[in-house]
Amino acid sequence: MHLFLHYLFMKYLLGGIKITIYVTFLGLFGGAFFGIILAGLQHSRIRLLALLAKIYVGIFRGTPLILQMVFAYDALPYIGIMLPGIFAGGLALAANEAPFISELIRSALSSVGNGQVMAGETLGLTKLHRSVYIIWPQAFRAALPGIGNETISTLKNSALAMVIAVPELTLRSTQLASSTFDFFSIFFAAGVWYLVLTGAVSLAQEGFERILNHEGIKSNKKYRFMSYFSKNTWRKPEIADSDLKKVVNQVNMQILESRSNYADIRDKAPGNYIEIKNLHKAYGGNIAIANINLTLPTATTTVLLGSSGAGKSTLLRCIGLLELPDGGSMRIGTRTFSFDSSKRSFYDADKMAEERKAGGITVVFQNFNLFEHLTSTENVMLALTSSYKIPNKYARDVATEALNSVGLKSHANKLPKHLSGGQQQRVAIARALVIKPKVLLMDEPTSALDPESVNGVIDLVNVLKGNKDLSIIITTHQLKVASCLGDRIVFMNNGGIVESGTSDNILLNPKNPQTIRFIEAFQ
Repeated sequence: MHLFLHYLFMKYLLGGIKITIYVTFLGLFGGAFFGIILAGLQHSRIRLLALLAKIYVGIFRGTPLILQMVFAYDALPYIGIMLPGIFAGGLALAANEAPFISELIRSALSSVGNGQVMAGETLGLTKLHRSVYIIWPQAFRAALPGIGNETISTLKNSALAMVIAVPELTLRSTQLASSTFDFFSIFFAAGVWYLVLTGAVSLAQEGFERILNHEGIKSNKKYRFMSYFSKNTWRKPEIADSDLKKVVNQVNMQILESRSNYADIRDKAPGNYIEIKNLHKAYGGNIAIANINLTLPTATTTVLLGSSGAGKSTLLRCIGLLELPDGGSMRIGTRTFSFDSSKRSFYDADKMAEERKAGGITVVFQNFNLFEHLTSTENVMLALTSSYKIPNKYARDVATEALNSVGLKSHANKLPKHLSGGQQQRVAIARALVIKPKVLLMDEPTSALDPESVNGVIDLVNVLKGNKDLSIIITTHQLKVASCLGDRIVFMNNGGIVESGTSDNILLNPKNPQTIRFIEAFQ
């Protein structure tokens, strides 16, 4: 009889545990839903919506949860909304958790550098692909400890639902203790069950952290999962998989053919692949570049030379369609752009992505902007699998070959943080070259490197100059880089072009006093 009573008591407590888990589930996922909406409202350009979101946060952060539960259960019926206790408790928990989850989401997303997002844009990744492959994997990993804490907090706070007669674990423990007068045993058992539940959450959090650990999951499994987000349009080549050269050629052909959706690859661009007229750009009234007129011959290397703040990087980003000029016009290959205030809405992010893809434009950034959660191979193959729909198996072969061509075959499975600056720069170059660009833009490619790595990058770019289909534009303030790599030099100062010409003419026989002073200062 005694064992039977214990069995009934335990069954009664287990029923309360189920309700506790259910209320926690409502509170946590409801909080996540409201939190996402709240995060968007707080950053809304509509001031009224942003103000309402701030008022909401102030109310639910500033009042006790127990009062919020009582309000949801007892006050809402006065306006015609009647909720069962379980749903009222879950709603109150969700409303209380929303501000905290909103901040968790915001901080996690902000932990992913804008440079990585920009790198994804230059590789042709759509907004969805950037979210799936770059932003959310890193943001979720950054948010995971906070998610675990909020889950445990919601689980414990669900006990407050007893005040609105929700028969969760704490209320049922209280009822049992009141009827048996065995307070210690029953509340001790309830405490053990709470520890079991919170312990399960902690173990789940630890398991997810191991799975999402950049160094703890094999890359092939990671990419197999990620590939489900991308539709495969590959036409399988009728060749042996072991013939790497044919695989590379087939991949290259598909990349070029995919651009025909935006521009006919049979169109012959003029001898000058890039032509710029009266281009200007300002930030908050401060002029970055002004009245830029420039013609860049196809298959040449042009160096934009000048000190910091001269406007070199701004001009490079405008050419790369990462910045929208305020006025002027630009032709890249067969594509012509006219910029003015009336056409700004025409050049949205998707339009720019199409134009970069059509023109074969890509960028190697000053800070490399490698995807920190992906290995060298995965960094290089991401554009192939997402933008150009190449299957992982073939993309990996091509990425391996690209890394081998820049001398990094032995570093293929390393994360960016395990590579030196020079090695990261080489991975960034391989990642840019694998999509067969027509224009390679390099922003201060040697500024963050030691002298030995500088020499390595110079040697690599000199090899790239042998590609007669590739035009290279480099920004730098280093005379060594300009003299070793530049076919043409464009000297800039205060947002304008001071002097331009062949490398020998500018560096050995400058005409403008500003150019002369700059060269003398760095010699």
